[in-house]
Amino acid sequence: MRVYVSVDMEGVTGLTDPEEMRAGGRGYERGCELMTADANAAVQGAFDAGAEAVCVNDAHSSTKNLRIDLLDPRATLIRGPGKPLRMGQGLDPGHRAACFVGYHARAGVEHGVLNHTWMGKEIQNLYLNGEVCGETRLVASFAGSLGVPVALVTGDEAVCEEARELLGDVETVAVKKGINKFSAELLPPSVAQARIREATVRALGRLADFRPYAAEPPFTLGIEWNSTAIAAGCAIIPGVRSVGPRHTEFTTDDFAQIMGMMGLLATIGGQIACDSGVYG
Repeated sequence: MRVYVSVDMEGVTGLTDPEEMRAGGRGYERGCELMTADANAAVQGAFDAGAEAVCVNDAHSSTKNLRIDLLDPRATLIRGPGKPLRMGQGLDPGHRAACFVGYHARAGVEHGVLNHTWMGKEIQNLYLNGEVCGETRLVASFAGSLGVPVALVTGDEAVCEEARELLGDVETVAVKKGINKFSAELLPPSVAQARIREATVRALGRLADFRPYAAEPPFTLGIEWNSTAIAAGCAIIPGVRSVGPRHTEFTTDDFAQIMGMMGLLATIGGQIACDSGVYG
């Protein structure tokens, strides 16, 4: 049994401060250690459940956050920017299950700790086939297009609720309870990571209960940007169309292209917004 683990950072045990997510920021190095510990809890659970191989993908920002020197040596790690499939890099039909660790609620969700969608402030809302979409739904849809079910989601209470509404009786672990976007009631790392390991074992022990989450093609990725400049810049890309002053859409029958285009548009959006200060 091969298992895939995509690891974001905002939903990692103990983290609430944006500085902890940014290289050079206050507490970032400790944040990377906590992120790796949460990943290791899922890896250990996967092997305890009988996995023969576990692939871990660093899915946060620079994708250079997980500590390879601290990672469970039985796992492999995908690391570094420029990955065509971004948060889903390395996932293929040969995986029996996908696990999402350290995930967060989509933009605008009340009590969602560090809630956002893909970017910090540039994206107001993301849509898949006309329905609002967070990162959990986006990556689950990619997994579903490959026939791979999502078995586990960990993060704050808000993303766990989002995952259950989307995926049904998926295993979830809430490692923190949001008070506001930048504050939460936290579980100690030892407690949270034990729960992640145990939930991973349970999830992989009942794979027959899960079905791949599959959106229906053609797939339309809609983005409501916070800036007319970003929307205009993204609409220059062939295949991307403007559907409003701050809205763009892209349609394809291949979900891998949705993942790739999402990353490309975010890169462009970040460059356009760079150094624009209060106007960004």
